[in-house]
Order: sequence, then structure tokens, then C-alpha cells
Amino acid sequence: MAITPKLELRQSQSLVMTPQLQQAIKLLQMSNIELSAFVETELERNPLLEHEDDRAAEAEPQAEAVEAPAEAALLDAVAGAAETPLDIEVDNTFTNDAAEDAFAAGMAGFGGTDNLGRYGNGAYEGDGNILEQTVGESLSLRQHLTAQLGLSCAKPHERMIGAYLIDLLDDAGYLTGSLAAAAAALGCAEAEIEAVLDIVQGFDPVGVFARSLKECLALQLADRDRLDPAMAALLDNLDLLAKRDLVRLKKVCGVDDEDLAEMIAEIRALDPKPAASFEPVREQPVEPDILMRQSADGGWVIELNTDTLPRVLVSNRYYAEVSTKADRATRSFLNEQFQSANWLVKSLHQRATTILKVASEIVRQQSGFFTHGVSALKPLILRDIAEAIGMHESTISRVTTNKYLASPRGIFELKYFFTQALAATGGGEAHSAEAVRHQIKTLIDAENAEDVLSDDRIAAILKRDGIDIARRTVAKYRESMKIAPSSQRRRELKIKLP
Repeated sequence: MAITPKLELRQSQSLVMTPQLQQAIKLLQMSNIELSAFVETELERNPLLEHEDDRAAEAEPQAEAVEAPAEAALLDAVAGAAETPLDIEVDNTFTNDAAEDAFAAGMAGFGGTDNLGRYGNGAYEGDGNILEQTVGESLSLRQHLTAQLGLSCAKPHERMIGAYLIDLLDDAGYLTGSLAAAAAALGCAEAEIEAVLDIVQGFDPVGVFARSLKECLALQLADRDRLDPAMAALLDNLDLLAKRDLVRLKKVCGVDDEDLAEMIAEIRALDPKPAASFEPVREQPVEPDILMRQSADGGWVIELNTDTLPRVLVSNRYYAEVSTKADRATRSFLNEQFQSANWLVKSLHQRATTILKVASEIVRQQSGFFTHGVSALKPLILRDIAEAIGMHESTISRVTTNKYLASPRGIFELKYFFTQALAATGGGEAHSAEAVRHQIKTLIDAENAEDVLSDDRIAAILKRDGIDIARRTVAKYRESMKIAPSSQRRRELKIKLP
């Protein structure tokens, strides 16, 4: 068989994702914080993008329109330079008198320009104390402890050691590092470090400078004069308390059920992180992407939270002005940036429309949850939403990732409404796994010491209510909610734990 060159035509299908399509998919799965950061980056990179607020700030209520001949000349120049028609925005002209009038009118709402002068030059003559209108500075843990150190330690070397120990505290108020290392660093005896430690452990908040949880709780109990031998034995066996091994705890502490219940209540009233109030953890608040409210006819109104949506526009005016005087290379760059800006604006609009469409369908299918609570939550999967609105499951998955809905029942991630289905006895409608968990928790919360439900009994009760569930599934759901087994719950109820 001879090998010869030849030409063949073959027809095939392939999916090619353009950079623009990849960008649209990327935007779809971004959270509102990530989207804002991405848009800010694009605004810095692309000269043809601008904030909608920036454009609105350029307009004044008393602006005069540009004369018609100048506008016609600009349109003619743009028509000869651009291949596609553009919506041209014309600069507005302003007079100084109009600006002064607008400023005076704006200041009228604050009592006129006299108020500005009185506040601006520092000569405050209003009613009330000006100090009460200032923002107070929060006191840090270091400042709070340093102030007490100056009053408690008179000797300079004690204050030096105390300041060093303050620097070793973590955010919860615990002492990090060993006393031997501190003594070596300061060049003093370890006994001196211990002497100063005894002093600073009496500082407010009580429990700071502890080296372990046991010592932290012991300091607080000693301050309340409750560190008796039984309580000390309880602190020595905190691992048994964590395991809820109450039988062994009673033997170790030498107390009865009533005394042990009171001791455990005292332990729970203590603060394991005494310095947490001085060093609060700053958490990023969740900004909902979708807002939901009830309408007058009893339905639900779904709308996007416009505060979380970046508002960007394509600067057609700037593109027209620059392209008329640009060379070929610059014009090519501007055309590329113009297309990129248009695609970004289109992708943002498509993202918002898709989110609203998916959220509306989720609310429609889970309307029982918003009306009656978690017990009415229906089983729902991505395919159900995808088939209802004509989209792919992967799109629904991207839309529901890191997107939050603010409803009358609270703020929920959209993924919360997708739950597994549990079959119903007799072939009825399936039940949501989340609703079953809620029902299990409700049954356990209603228990008393004489009637503690085992997993088998809970499964039997649920089957009687039409839910086909096995005992091991009940145990799995119970453990996921961090609920103890029936034997442990029975012991806790007998000693009436709080």
C-alpha cells in the first residue's frame, strides 16, 4: 500500500469556550465581594469603563446644553472615525452662578452657611456638650492591663516583668510561652517571674494570664470564693465533663446529683476567654444578594439588592473623542478595550438576571418554608430548578454558590434550600432531610427524665407520621446536630443540667 499525500474533508463538532464566555462563567459564581473587587480591577485596567456614580456626579441640575452646531460637528467627526454607530454623550457647560446657587441651596438644609463657618473654624456655639458628639476610642487589652500594672507594681523591675508578660498574652487572655523562657529573656530568676505572675493574675478581667483552661477557670472560681476541694477535683477532670461521664464525676468529686448539677452550672457561668471582649473578632457581615418581602396579596416579591451590584458604564464619549485623533495602533487598542467593556457590562446584566430568575424559582418551590417554617421544607435538587427555568445544572450550582437571600425568616444561602429526599410510607410525597432533622430535634427537645427517646423509638414515631426512615439514619442526623445518645441524655436530665 503506497503512502501518498492527500486532502480529506472531515466534519466534527466541538465546544470552544471563548475568553468572553469564560469570563461570564467566572462572574456567575463570584460572591458580591469578589465581584466588586474584580470590577474595580477592570475599572483600573480599562480606560473606557467608568462608575455610574461618577457619570452622574458630572451632571448638575442647572446645566446648559451644548449648541447644536458644535454637537453636529462632533457627531460628524465620530461618524468618520468609528465603524459602528455610537451613542454620543455631550459635555455639559456650567456657569459659576449656578454652582454657587446650588451650594447655597444645599447648605440651606443645614441651617445656611453660617453653621459651616461656626463648625469649620472650631468656634462651636451650639447647645450640648461637644465632647458627647465625638466618637469614643475603644480601650485595648494592653492599655487596660498596663494601667492596672502601674497601680499594682511599685518596683521598676516588677513593672518591666509585668509589661513583658502582657506582651505574651494571646487574644483570649492566655499566657503564651514558658516562665523559664521569660526569665532567660529578661535575665532574672524564674521566682521573680512567678511573683509578678501572681500579682497580674489578679487583674481585671479575672482569668487573664492563665496558662491553661483549668487555671483560667480556677482563677475565676477563686475570685468568687468557690474553689473548694470538690470544685478543684472537677477542674482536674474536665475531660470527664466534656464526655458527659457524670457517674465518674460524682465519684471523683464525692458529691451527689444535686451538688454536681450546681457545680456544672457554675462552671458554665465562667468565661473561658476572659479577654475576648477587648479583642473582638471582626467578622465580615453577609450582604444578601436577593431581597424578599411579602406582597399585599400574600405572595412574595423578589428583587436584587442593588447596593451589592457594581454599576459600570461604557464611556462612549471618551471613546469618540480619543479615537478621532488616535493613530492605527491606538485605535486598535481602543477598539479592543471597547469590546471588552461592552462584554463586561453585558455579562454583569446577564449575571443579575440569572440570579433573580433562579432565586424566584427557589422561592416559588419552597414557599411553604417561608410561610410555615423548616417543617414545611420540600426536598429539592439542582435538576428541579434547572428543568423549571430551562438552564443547565452547572449554571444553577454556580448561581447558588455564595449567594444569599434575605427573607422574613432570616438570611440564608441559596444552597440551604437544596436538601435530600426521604421516601414517604405508602408512596406519598417525599420529605426533606432538613425537615426530618428539625422534627427529630423537636422530639428530643420535648423529652423528660422519665421518657427519653431512643433512636429506634424516634424512627418508629417518624414512620407513624409517614416518613420511611431507618434507625441508623436517625442516629446519623442526631450526630450531625451534635445531640448526645439517649443514655447520656437520660443522665443529664436526671441531674437537671441547665
